[in-house]
Amino acid sequence: MTHRLALLVIAIACLLTPVAGLSGSSHWLYVDTEDYTLSLMDGSREVRRLHGISIGRGGTALYRRRGDEQTPIGAYRIAWINEDSRFGLFLGLSYPTQAQARQAYETGAIDGTAYEAILLALERDQLPPQDTALGGHIGIHGLGQGDRGVHSQLNWTEGCVAVTNEQIKAIRAWVEVGDRVVIDGDKAPRPEDRDRTARRSHQESLGYDAPATIEGGH
Repeated sequence: MTHRLALLVIAIACLLTPVAGLSGSSHWLYVDTEDYTLSLMDGSREVRRLHGISIGRGGTALYRRRGDEQTPIGAYRIAWINEDSRFGLFLGLSYPTQAQARQAYETGAIDGTAYEAILLALERDQLPPQDTALGGHIGIHGLGQGDRGVHSQLNWTEGCVAVTNEQIKAIRAWVEVGDRVVIDGDKAPRPEDRDRTARRSHQESLGYDAPATIEGGH
Protein backbone atom coordinates (compact mmCIF):
# COMPACT_ATOMS: atom_id res chain seq x y z
CA MET A 1 0.00 0.00 0.00
CA THR A 2 1.39 3.40 -0.95
CA HIS A 3 2.05 5.98 1.75
CA ARG A 4 -0.64 8.29 0.34
CA LEU A 5 -3.21 5.50 0.27
CA ALA A 6 -2.29 4.47 3.81
CA LEU A 7 -2.91 8.00 5.07
CA LEU A 8 -6.19 8.17 3.18
CA VAL A 9 -7.61 4.94 4.58
CA ILE A 10 -6.62 5.95 8.11
CA ALA A 11 -8.45 9.26 7.69
CA ILE A 12 -11.55 7.56 6.28
CA ALA A 13 -11.47 4.91 8.99
CA CYS A 14 -11.57 7.64 11.64
CA LEU A 15 -14.73 9.04 10.04
CA LEU A 16 -16.52 5.88 9.00
CA THR A 17 -15.76 2.27 9.95
CA PRO A 18 -16.24 0.28 7.86
CA VAL A 19 -16.22 2.47 4.78
CA ALA A 20 -19.78 1.85 3.65
CA GLY A 21 -21.27 3.16 0.44
CA LEU A 22 -24.96 3.84 -0.08
CA SER A 23 -25.23 0.19 -1.13
CA GLY A 24 -24.32 -0.82 2.42
CA SER A 25 -21.13 -2.50 1.23
CA SER A 26 -17.66 -1.84 2.64
CA HIS A 27 -16.22 -2.20 -0.87
CA TRP A 28 -14.87 0.91 -2.59
CA LEU A 29 -12.32 2.01 -5.18
CA TYR A 30 -9.19 4.12 -4.80
CA VAL A 31 -7.76 5.63 -8.00
CA ASP A 32 -4.17 6.89 -7.80
CA THR A 33 -3.63 9.08 -10.84
CA GLU A 34 0.04 9.62 -10.03
CA ASP A 35 0.93 5.92 -9.97
CA TYR A 36 -1.70 5.02 -12.59
CA THR A 37 -3.25 2.37 -10.36
CA LEU A 38 -6.73 1.49 -9.16
CA SER A 39 -7.17 -0.37 -5.87
CA LEU A 40 -10.09 -2.56 -4.85
CA MET A 41 -10.68 -1.68 -1.20
CA ASP A 42 -12.58 -3.40 1.62
CA GLY A 43 -12.83 -0.85 4.40
CA SER A 44 -9.24 0.10 5.17
CA ARG A 45 -7.79 -3.01 3.50
CA GLU A 46 -6.39 -3.00 -0.02
CA VAL A 47 -7.51 -6.27 -1.60
CA ARG A 48 -6.11 -5.88 -5.10
CA ARG A 49 -4.23 -3.26 -7.09
CA LEU A 50 -4.71 -2.86 -10.83
CA HIS A 51 -1.90 -1.21 -12.80
CA GLY A 52 -1.67 0.73 -16.03
CA ILE A 53 -4.83 2.83 -15.91
CA SER A 54 -5.26 5.84 -18.20
CA ILE A 55 -6.75 9.22 -17.32
CA GLY A 56 -7.74 12.39 -19.17
CA ARG A 57 -5.45 13.85 -21.82
CA GLY A 58 -5.34 17.07 -19.78
CA GLY A 59 -4.18 15.37 -16.58
CA THR A 60 -6.06 15.93 -13.31
CA ALA A 61 -7.73 18.89 -11.63
CA LEU A 62 -9.80 19.63 -8.57
CA TYR A 63 -12.07 21.82 -10.68
CA ARG A 64 -12.54 20.76 -14.28
CA ARG A 65 -14.59 22.40 -17.03
CA ARG A 66 -16.42 20.92 -20.00
CA GLY A 67 -14.00 20.03 -22.77
CA ASP A 68 -10.75 20.44 -20.81
CA GLU A 69 -10.15 16.66 -20.85
CA GLN A 70 -9.09 16.61 -17.20
CA THR A 71 -9.92 13.88 -14.71
CA PRO A 72 -11.57 15.41 -11.61
CA ILE A 73 -10.01 14.65 -8.24
CA GLY A 74 -12.55 13.98 -5.51
CA ALA A 75 -14.74 11.49 -3.65
CA TYR A 76 -17.75 10.21 -5.57
CA ARG A 77 -20.32 7.42 -5.62
CA ILE A 78 -21.06 5.01 -8.42
CA ALA A 79 -24.26 6.53 -9.77
CA TRP A 80 -25.07 4.09 -12.58
CA ILE A 81 -23.63 1.08 -14.36
CA ASN A 82 -23.96 0.48 -18.09
CA GLU A 83 -22.95 -3.03 -19.04
CA ASP A 84 -23.38 -2.43 -22.76
CA SER A 85 -21.57 0.84 -23.51
CA ARG A 86 -19.17 1.44 -26.39
CA PHE A 87 -16.37 0.98 -23.87
CA GLY A 88 -17.79 -2.31 -22.61
CA LEU A 89 -18.62 -1.81 -18.96
CA PHE A 90 -19.07 1.80 -17.80
CA LEU A 91 -19.35 2.83 -14.13
CA GLY A 92 -20.72 6.37 -14.02
CA LEU A 93 -19.74 8.63 -11.11
CA SER A 94 -21.73 11.20 -9.12
CA TYR A 95 -19.70 14.09 -10.51
CA PRO A 96 -19.65 17.01 -9.69
CA THR A 97 -19.34 17.23 -5.91
CA GLN A 98 -20.80 20.00 -3.78
CA ALA A 99 -17.37 21.64 -3.44
CA GLN A 100 -16.79 21.54 -7.20
CA ALA A 101 -20.20 23.08 -7.84
CA ARG A 102 -19.60 25.79 -5.23
CA GLN A 103 -16.27 26.77 -6.79
CA ALA A 104 -17.88 26.92 -10.23
CA TYR A 105 -20.71 29.10 -8.94
CA GLU A 106 -18.39 31.46 -7.05
CA THR A 107 -16.19 31.93 -10.13
CA GLY A 108 -19.16 32.49 -12.42
CA ALA A 109 -18.78 29.26 -14.40
CA ILE A 110 -22.35 28.22 -13.57
CA ASP A 111 -25.37 30.27 -12.54
CA GLY A 112 -27.48 29.99 -9.42
CA THR A 113 -30.06 27.74 -11.08
CA ALA A 114 -27.47 25.15 -12.07
CA TYR A 115 -25.79 25.38 -8.67
CA GLU A 116 -29.03 24.77 -6.79
CA ALA A 117 -29.93 21.89 -9.10
CA ILE A 118 -26.60 20.19 -8.38
CA LEU A 119 -26.95 20.66 -4.61
CA LEU A 120 -30.53 19.36 -4.61
CA ALA A 121 -29.57 16.26 -6.57
CA LEU A 122 -26.69 15.48 -4.21
CA GLU A 123 -28.89 15.98 -1.15
CA ARG A 124 -31.33 13.45 -2.59
CA ASP A 125 -28.56 11.00 -3.52
CA GLN A 126 -29.40 11.50 -7.18
CA LEU A 127 -27.16 12.07 -10.18
CA PRO A 128 -26.30 15.80 -10.49
CA PRO A 129 -27.01 17.56 -13.81
CA GLN A 130 -24.46 16.44 -16.39
CA ASP A 131 -24.97 19.24 -18.93
CA THR A 132 -23.49 22.26 -17.13
CA ALA A 133 -20.19 24.07 -17.76
CA LEU A 134 -18.58 21.55 -15.39
CA GLY A 135 -19.10 18.80 -17.93
CA GLY A 136 -20.28 15.36 -16.98
CA HIS A 137 -20.53 11.65 -17.69
CA ILE A 138 -17.30 10.99 -15.84
CA GLY A 139 -16.74 7.34 -15.04
CA ILE A 140 -14.52 4.28 -15.01
CA HIS A 141 -14.66 2.16 -18.14
CA GLY A 142 -12.96 -0.47 -20.22
CA LEU A 143 -11.52 -0.25 -23.71
CA GLY A 144 -14.27 -1.90 -25.70
CA GLN A 145 -12.71 -2.44 -29.14
CA GLY A 146 -9.99 0.16 -28.46
CA ASP A 147 -6.29 -0.40 -28.94
CA ARG A 148 -4.67 -1.85 -25.83
CA GLY A 149 -1.25 -0.72 -27.01
CA VAL A 150 -2.37 2.90 -27.17
CA HIS A 151 -3.95 2.54 -23.73
CA SER A 152 -0.64 1.37 -22.28
CA GLN A 153 1.24 4.38 -23.69
CA LEU A 154 -1.08 7.37 -23.49
CA ASN A 155 -3.52 9.21 -21.31
CA TRP A 156 -6.28 9.16 -23.90
CA THR A 157 -9.66 9.81 -22.26
CA GLU A 158 -11.79 12.95 -22.17
CA GLY A 159 -11.72 12.88 -18.36
CA CYS A 160 -12.70 9.36 -17.40
CA VAL A 161 -10.53 6.64 -15.86
CA ALA A 162 -9.89 3.85 -18.37
CA VAL A 163 -8.77 0.31 -17.59
CA THR A 164 -8.48 -2.84 -19.67
CA ASN A 165 -11.54 -4.96 -20.43
CA GLU A 166 -10.26 -7.63 -18.05
CA GLN A 167 -9.75 -5.08 -15.28
CA ILE A 168 -13.18 -3.50 -15.64
CA LYS A 169 -14.77 -6.93 -15.20
CA ALA A 170 -12.88 -7.39 -11.94
CA ILE A 171 -13.96 -3.92 -10.81
CA ARG A 172 -17.59 -4.61 -11.72
CA ALA A 173 -17.54 -7.81 -9.67
CA TRP A 174 -16.30 -5.80 -6.68
CA VAL A 175 -18.67 -2.81 -6.54
CA GLU A 176 -22.32 -1.85 -6.92
CA VAL A 177 -24.24 1.37 -7.49
CA GLY A 178 -23.79 3.58 -4.43
CA ASP A 179 -20.26 2.44 -3.57
CA ARG A 180 -17.56 5.04 -2.98
CA VAL A 181 -14.86 5.98 -5.50
CA VAL A 182 -11.95 8.22 -4.50
CA ILE A 183 -9.85 9.75 -7.28
CA ASP A 184 -6.58 11.03 -5.85
CA GLY A 185 -3.49 12.62 -7.35
CA ASP A 186 -1.45 15.71 -8.05
CA LYS A 187 -3.68 18.76 -8.48
CA ALA A 188 -1.27 20.55 -10.83
CA PRO A 189 -0.36 19.62 -14.43
CA ARG A 190 2.56 17.22 -14.55
CA PRO A 191 5.22 16.99 -17.26
CA GLU A 192 4.13 13.50 -18.23
CA ASP A 193 0.55 14.69 -18.69
CA ARG A 194 1.65 17.53 -20.95
CA ASP A 195 3.93 15.20 -22.89
CA ARG A 196 1.13 12.72 -23.44
CA THR A 197 -1.17 15.48 -24.57
CA ALA A 198 1.50 16.71 -26.97
CA ARG A 199 1.77 13.19 -28.39
CA ARG A 200 -1.86 13.32 -29.46
CA SER A 201 -0.79 13.34 -33.11
CA HIS A 202 0.85 9.97 -32.51
CA GLN A 203 -2.39 8.72 -30.96
CA GLU A 204 -4.39 9.90 -33.96
CA SER A 205 -1.89 8.34 -36.36
CA LEU A 206 -2.62 5.00 -34.73
CA GLY A 207 -6.27 5.51 -35.59
CA TYR A 208 -7.62 5.54 -32.04
CA ASP A 209 -9.44 8.26 -30.20
CA ALA A 210 -12.04 8.29 -27.46
CA PRO A 211 -15.42 8.11 -29.22
CA ALA A 212 -17.62 11.16 -28.72
CA THR A 213 -20.39 9.36 -26.89
CA ILE A 214 -22.59 10.52 -24.03
CA GLU A 215 -20.65 8.14 -21.79
CA GLY A 216 -16.98 8.96 -21.82
CA GLY A 217 -16.70 12.39 -20.23
CA HIS A 218 -17.14 15.87 -21.65
